[in-house]
Amino acid sequence: MRDVAVVASAHSAVSATTDTPIELLIPVINEALANAGLERREVDFWCHGSCDYLVGQPFSFVSAVDALGAWPPIVESHVEMDGAWALYEAWIKIQTGEADTALVFGNGKSSVADMFRVMALQLDPYVEAPLGTDQIALAGLQARMALDAGVITERDMAEVAARSRRDALANPVALVSGEVSVDDLLAADKVRDPLRAHDIPAMGDGVTAVVIAAGDRARSLASRPAWIRAIDHRIDAQRIGGRDLIGVPSAVAAAERCGVGGDRIDVAEIHAPFTHEELLVGRALGIDAATTRINPSGGALVSNVLMAAGLARIARAAETVLDGTADRVIGHATQGPCLQQNLVCVMEGA
Repeated sequence: MRDVAVVASAHSAVSATTDTPIELLIPVINEALANAGLERREVDFWCHGSCDYLVGQPFSFVSAVDALGAWPPIVESHVEMDGAWALYEAWIKIQTGEADTALVFGNGKSSVADMFRVMALQLDPYVEAPLGTDQIALAGLQARMALDAGVITERDMAEVAARSRRDALANPVALVSGEVSVDDLLAADKVRDPLRAHDIPAMGDGVTAVVIAAGDRARSLASRPAWIRAIDHRIDAQRIGGRDLIGVPSAVAAAERCGVGGDRIDVAEIHAPFTHEELLVGRALGIDAATTRINPSGGALVSNVLMAAGLARIARAAETVLDGTADRVIGHATQGPCLQQNLVCVMEGA
């Protein structure tokens, strides 16, 4: 296996914007290249994560290639997933020896429609999708199951929200931030029982880009690369009623494949758009909140960009290694309703 590391990253501001995907992508890709000290011609492979279904246009990802430049010619690929899965593809490409460097990016626009409703259309088309539900209602069902099982409490959920907003004060691209007490959050009315407004993600348009490189090339591009020691993803059954919503088996399996267990984890960036999801994923990964700092960026709860929030978690985790504040970290990404698919990426500074 080749040693591969994250060497640079970049993020756009997150907001509702009239900019096209190309207009959003160009400055972020340029910033990622500048942060890595790379010219376009030095990138061996480009990989993009997005979703045509959310854009409402077939092959919309093809236009994104315009943001990469017309010259020199490039080797490019696309995954119909969050950008975290594009990073996985790029990692494999480098493992094959066909590339030494790759630029991975994910982008999405939530401002064009009610994405909570749109995302629910990926449910089983015969039984579940015709119910006309949305992503918030599905998350509420999962949260209610976890509450009734005694796995989490509403106070636990509010504590996640309060911490995320507090940590987001240091994140310039967060949509929601501030100091708020847990008791004040619990006093708010419920939006969809048992969810309150603070349990639901702040949605926005945006981009995240990550540069990865192999071996000596990575060492030449970063003084302290974030070496990818393990990466794996697993998927649970599509039907909501056919899988364990509390145990999140795919997250457990991915963590096991990555060797996550009793080892020290300094930082875990968990892709959890809803408060209870952070608690369930943390439990599935075996994360000890007493010794691991969870979502120091504020996480997807305060800044959720569809098709980029998972890649952002890997990037944010890697950044704590690159700047020397952490030695061993986890970046996690999820896709599908109620944590259906989960990707785990373990990175180290040495």
